[in-house]
Amino acid sequence: MQAVHAGQCGLCSHFGETHAPNKVLVTIMSSKKADESMLDTCGHPKLAGLHLKVSPISGCDGFHEAARA
Repeated sequence: MQAVHAGQCGLCSHFGETHAPNKVLVTIMSSKKADESMLDTCGHPKLAGLHLKVSPISGCDGFHEAARA
């Protein structure tokens, strides 16, 4: 497990937003830790057309803090 910090995808509202919230996403938000091999979609409007798969420790300038789980 890796620590996830503010500004990283695992804590961003766009991480996994293309599907319904699931237990894994809620766990990342509450524990601030994620599996090293996890990938999920980035739904940032400027990047959505690229269909990016990012890890929870990835990051970009489009970070928007997710609501608390």
